[in-house]
Amino acid sequence: MKIGIIGAGNIGATLARKLAAAGHEIKLANSKGPESIGDLAAEVGATATTKEEAVTGVDTVILSIPFSAHRDLAKLFENVPENVVVVDTSNYYPFRDGAISEVDGGKPEAIWVTEQIKRPIIKAWNAVLSATLADKGIDKTQPRRIALPVAGDELEAKSRVMELVEATGFEAVDAGELATSWRQQPGTPAYCTELTADELKTALEKADQNRSAGNREALIKVFMEKGGSLTHDDIVALNRAVTA
Repeated sequence: MKIGIIGAGNIGATLARKLAAAGHEIKLANSKGPESIGDLAAEVGATATTKEEAVTGVDTVILSIPFSAHRDLAKLFENVPENVVVVDTSNYYPFRDGAISEVDGGKPEAIWVTEQIKRPIIKAWNAVLSATLADKGIDKTQPRRIALPVAGDELEAKSRVMELVEATGFEAVDAGELATSWRQQPGTPAYCTELTADELKTALEKADQNRSAGNREALIKVFMEKGGSLTHDDIVALNRAVTA
């Protein structure tokens, strides 16, 4: 598959590395231009391109950018064929993105993104820590494989993305439509808690939209207070405890 990835941070670069290793042809772009990521692209097995080139001649586009940056991408998709699947990995954090009243009012993050870029999306790889994505993917034959939620309205597109999630070493769980994708947003039991498929399905069912924003802010406060003293396992444990 030909895949364009926009965003070369921890998640975007790791996806580029894993999907290239799985045999996919990867174009990697960021906001600064291909010359700024040439070495990184070569290292992960991708081709450094502009954003415009990353959405041209591909089957799938993965957006791995800060949540608020989607406001700048509407024109990018004007001439992209409708059969190109667009995946979003982002999450809303007001301290970083600035307050967005519609999302604060309960609009699912994925719905807000579709409105900004004027394209339907599939929500995937948003509910996983970057270290989990990089280090904890395993073959499907091994026990207690970590599962990741995938939400979207178009079944064929969602199926394609679920196959890509599997290729990165995780079990893909159909999390339903975009309207209920808040169940995998920050502050929910499904978010960055490293669960098996059965555990993840239960977590998605138990999600409480009225609590998620408060949980998110409580966790951010702890993470900021603790600084770099928290281990990866500490972060997973805190996510589980606060959102339970």
